Amino acid sequence: MEEKQLKVEGMSCGHCKSAVESAVGNIEGVDNVNASPENDTVDVKFNGEANVLSEIEKAIYDAGYDVVK
Repeated sequence: MEEKQLKVEGMSCGHCKSAVESAVGNIEGVDNVNASPENDTVDVKFNGEANVLSEIEKAIYDAGYDVVK
């Protein structure tokens, strides 16, 4: 398992937290996800395959938020 903290812009409330956690949590290979609107971060634990991280970033973007690189 790999753990990564992503900087995410646009989250501001509990709904944002739920939207991101739901979107990312539905990806195969994701073990755990915790979004923190207060810190503009998303902590995610996943199987470490390269394409899973890309899927995570796309899911966050599709939910309406931006991953800062």
